[in-house]
Amino acid sequence: MEFLSDYGLFLAKSVTIVIAFAFIAALLASAKRGDKDDKGSIEVNKLNDQFDDYRDTLREAVMGVDEFKEVLKLEEKTEEKLAKEKKKQAKKASKNSVADKDDKKRVFVLEFDGDVKASPVAEMRETISAVLSVATEKDEIVLLLESGGGMVHSYGLASSQLDRITAAGVPLTVCVDKVAASGGYMMACVADKIMAAPFALVGSIGVLAQLPNFSRLLKKSNVDMEILTAGEYKRTLTMFGENTEKGRAKFIEELEETHDLFKDYVQERRQQVSIQEVATGEVWYGSRALDNGLIDAVMTSDEYLCSAAKECDVFEVTFTHKKSMAQKLGFSVEAGVDRLAQKWWGKAMSGRHFH
Repeated sequence: MEFLSDYGLFLAKSVTIVIAFAFIAALLASAKRGDKDDKGSIEVNKLNDQFDDYRDTLREAVMGVDEFKEVLKLEEKTEEKLAKEKKKQAKKASKNSVADKDDKKRVFVLEFDGDVKASPVAEMRETISAVLSVATEKDEIVLLLESGGGMVHSYGLASSQLDRITAAGVPLTVCVDKVAASGGYMMACVADKIMAAPFALVGSIGVLAQLPNFSRLLKKSNVDMEILTAGEYKRTLTMFGENTEKGRAKFIEELEETHDLFKDYVQERRQQVSIQEVATGEVWYGSRALDNGLIDAVMTSDEYLCSAAKECDVFEVTFTHKKSMAQKLGFSVEAGVDRLAQKWWGKAMSGRHFH
């Protein structure tokens, strides 16, 4: 019996190891297949239905089941009556007119939550292409924008994607709930209207570059660093070589040139601002940004969209990739580490307060 027990334990361990290897192999194969085959897809969610569901859930709880049913019956009768009237009007209208079929304004909601590299531009360009294939001048595109800025060329591309919308004649509104600074504001200024929450940070129309220099440390360690270039200004400042005043002056000149391009870009799209006053690299809270013309209204994105949903069909448009099992597992681990880090940070900051 002891032999059989030991053998069974050995067999269980062996099967466990085989299953573990098979699972890892399947994850790797799934990851490779996902990277190769998945090109992503557009997903559309009608926010009107979502808002209605929220409202009905609360009304049922407040009114009670019987009263809520009566209210729904009355609303259904009203909707049927309006539908019949609309149908009669459609029959009277010209059959050749596309606009007569449905003249209700549509609002398409996109999202951009930017990092230093403006990584979401890859998804945003897809959603913009999709929406522009159906949107007309009577519709509106709303971008929910959050970004503290980053690389000049990356945010230049992101801004150029938004320029496609205005070039097509479709009204563009940008909503900022937290921050649209530097490259983030470069994107925002393309819009016909900019909405910002009262304490959203807006502005930072400036250019920043910083890098450490280890040349003295290398010299102390008797390490030589050679930098070979072809072209006088191929390398102006470096982290490891000894920087020169000439190279430093050229680097500053390039920063100023980039800043001038940034200012021109903003001024062309926000002619109401005094660019010399706002292009100092400063940021302003939403209410202050309204005073200097950086935004058009102090309002949260929720307020704007809920208001639009009363008169328009509001569609949330996103571009998603189907995640493989390996990616899902990786995101789960990342989320767990992130929650743990936030928990530790919360404990460390428990005695401090924002003033």
